[in-house]
Amino acid sequence: MALSLLASVPCSSLIRRYTKGISDKESNLNSFSVVRVPATKFVATANVSDQKIVRRSANYRPPIWKYDYIQSLKSDYLGESYNERAIRLVGEVRMMLDKVMDPLEKLELVDTLQRLGLSYHFEKETKRILESIMADQSKVSWKKDNLYATALEFRLLRQHGYKVSQEVFSSFMGEMGNFKAGLCEDCKGLLNLYDASYFSVEGEDIMDNARDFATKHLQQYLKQENSDQYLATLVEHALELPLQWRILRLEAWWFIDVYEEREDRNPFLLELAKLDFNIVQAVHQDDLRHASMWWRNIGLGEKLSFARDRLMENFLWTVGVAPDPHSGKARRILAKLNSLITTIDDVYDVYGTLDELELFTEAVERWDVNAMEQLPECMKICFLALYNSINEMAFDTLKEQGFNTIPFLKKTWAELCKTYLVEAKWYYSGYKPTFKEYIDNAWISISAPVLLSHAYIFTNSTRKEWLESFKEHSNIIYCSSMILRLANDLGTSSDELKRGDVPKSIQCYMHETGSSEEEARQHIRKLIDATWKRMNEGLFDHPPFSKTFIQIAMNVARMAQCMYQHGDGHGVEDHETKDRVLLLLVLPIPLH
Repeated sequence: MALSLLASVPCSSLIRRYTKGISDKESNLNSFSVVRVPATKFVATANVSDQKIVRRSANYRPPIWKYDYIQSLKSDYLGESYNERAIRLVGEVRMMLDKVMDPLEKLELVDTLQRLGLSYHFEKETKRILESIMADQSKVSWKKDNLYATALEFRLLRQHGYKVSQEVFSSFMGEMGNFKAGLCEDCKGLLNLYDASYFSVEGEDIMDNARDFATKHLQQYLKQENSDQYLATLVEHALELPLQWRILRLEAWWFIDVYEEREDRNPFLLELAKLDFNIVQAVHQDDLRHASMWWRNIGLGEKLSFARDRLMENFLWTVGVAPDPHSGKARRILAKLNSLITTIDDVYDVYGTLDELELFTEAVERWDVNAMEQLPECMKICFLALYNSINEMAFDTLKEQGFNTIPFLKKTWAELCKTYLVEAKWYYSGYKPTFKEYIDNAWISISAPVLLSHAYIFTNSTRKEWLESFKEHSNIIYCSSMILRLANDLGTSSDELKRGDVPKSIQCYMHETGSSEEEARQHIRKLIDATWKRMNEGLFDHPPFSKTFIQIAMNVARMAQCMYQHGDGHGVEDHETKDRVLLLLVLPIPLH
């Protein structure tokens, strides 16, 4: 999401505002064997072998976030006094939720808690409120002829897995199937109708009409002079990126700032939101230091100079994907996976020859250190890092859940490397794939299936038979992967083509249809929207997946749209991504 546009205030201005007064310190199973080979064994001869081969270079810049700086990030907000104050405030809000009787006021409070990033404290209360509203669907007096109330109820119910019908909006439509013209003056209702429309599924014509109608009139609203600046700020924010596509932590940071300007703000909610944001940030910093230490010990950033050294950005993904403070295990595992994937991607895209890449792929498929002997030293280091890291994760699963996940995990890594190899073959042969050929390979090569396979294991009480049926329930995995792929292509394809990479979805579509680049990009945006509709189905029917897993899968898609909204936010650190790191992982929100 574009922080530079939020509330029409430049991101740098908000950072300066929040940094005022802040200093500048900146097993008995062979499959679980871990091979301890010093990286220095390989480094001495690496340059000798490389002299015989002219290798590509992506000219990636060194990381701007150094190890010592990351290790210095510590916060006072994990202290007992802050925790005690947060607990008292949570209690105050619980009493507030119990006292509210009006259904619309209950929904508004649930919505505010979500946008402030506080909803994880009140999951039981939220469920109780929404179930009571679902049970009283016959009682409509509180929402009758009220577009705002109807749209807010629809969005919150769908968001929490209740498949309420799109027909709730039929009373707001005329005989021709269009929304009534008189609604165009109800900006608050239109805004909530717009956000509700992004929770639609395939085939819901009413929701498609709702989005078109709301978008048109909200855009007109912004062109007028508006006395309600708070509402205008919300409208501008929504039109930039809908609420369903935003990541929780950045939304919370933004909404805290906006909510503070409301005349009717609740001081308890505001204080708790700020305090909780800082406490969660402190937890994230602890996970970040752990990931940074692992990355330094494993040595890939130092030894493989051709690859992107992006530990901070890889960790930032985890904050978007698994933000809750109790999800530390998920963040630590995902940070390792993201870092390994980024490095291996560069091995295939930048470093390896086709013969070497075939050998590397075979080694991963066999999951055998003996298969790497003919690889150049840098690729041996990379394979060993992968082999050791995944074996250690799988050994932890064996201890906790009682069965060996290595066959499942190594298969997902082999499938990823095979898709990388396909793209390498396209590159070396100069082949231009069709759009379908590209997509059939690229939804896997974007790496989300690997990430979600691991996430499935550490977020479910997994049984062996569930692993065997994993792909039978893969719609949400496919959708999440597709959105990541298409968002990545929109943000990075221009730079990657300059480096000589294979055509991406945009270029494949242009070549196949004769479209202009802008037409191709518009087609990709429509595909993203259509894929979100398919993924929304996962909110209602998700066995054998846990709700936690469903949210992680959706958050992968959200984080993709955040990271690539303004270009390559993963590979290029010093623009929007730098601001987001500062806001989410470095700078606490002043309490006063």
